[in-house]
Amino acid sequence: MSTVGQQLLCLQSSCYDFRVEVGAVAIFEPLHSSRKMRMKISLAPHFRSWSWSVAVVCALQLGWSTPGALAEPVPVRSLEGTLHGFLALRTESGRVLAVGDLFQTVRGDQVTARLIFRFKDGSVDDETAVYSQRGNFQLISSHHVQQGPFFPHPMDLSIDVGKGQVTVRSIGKDGKEEVTTEHLDLPPDLYNGLITTVAKNLSPDTPVTKIAMLVATPKPRLVKLAISPRGEESFSVQGSPRKAMRFEIKFELGGVAGLVAPLIGKQPPDIQIWILGGEPPAFVREEGPRYQGGPILSIQLTAPVWPRASRSSSSR
Repeated sequence: MSTVGQQLLCLQSSCYDFRVEVGAVAIFEPLHSSRKMRMKISLAPHFRSWSWSVAVVCALQLGWSTPGALAEPVPVRSLEGTLHGFLALRTESGRVLAVGDLFQTVRGDQVTARLIFRFKDGSVDDETAVYSQRGNFQLISSHHVQQGPFFPHPMDLSIDVGKGQVTVRSIGKDGKEEVTTEHLDLPPDLYNGLITTVAKNLSPDTPVTKIAMLVATPKPRLVKLAISPRGEESFSVQGSPRKAMRFEIKFELGGVAGLVAPLIGKQPPDIQIWILGGEPPAFVREEGPRYQGGPILSIQLTAPVWPRASRSSSSR
């Protein structure tokens, strides 16, 4: 069969030789892999007309991507304050993998939030975001590090919004550190490290809110997140019934990658966040992977546990 469109497609650290052949058949062949795997997928069920096939071919040949929606920062409905919270990262079966600390300090209208998870196997997931909350939330800088045996691909991503500078540090195939710095036109709705803060400030009456996030694949890439309320769900605090709004977060890759990712199993899974409404709103729970292709984990608040000796001595 003759090839009518071809492109090198990179999705979440995996690169594929992707081409469309006559008959709307997509061929995927992974590059740099010892496994000689070749996938053939018919695109016919995904297109309602030949014009869609032509559009995909043009996209492949021209490197076209869908323009994003107008970038709009999220307005501040509830100001963030100084805090130190305790969190636990658990598997779906309830096993604790890591203990987390959330540190947050405020100076004027500028907030510095650091969330660090220390894993039992020695791994670390450490993310710091600096942002302003004057009228709208505005990211100033972000630094996210993932390292240790839990993470198959260690990551060190730094963002300086004012300079439009993104730096990615990674380990190359030769075992040496590789540093990539790029200058990008960063949108005003970029919210790395602020997803929970944004969710706490969304109205349940807004059908969908779209924000931007920068990911390292390992090359820096902007993606859109679509956040939608999915209704209230019940939970309890020491037997006291409460209800929290569940927000669903979908990744919108856009362009050719967004079209092809679901076909080859590379579409990032949705993230769920539960927010207790009121003044002020409160984070309750989050479910999702910590890295692309990772297991679904939950983040929940946790409380200190005192040893028996301390309890008995305090009662004397």
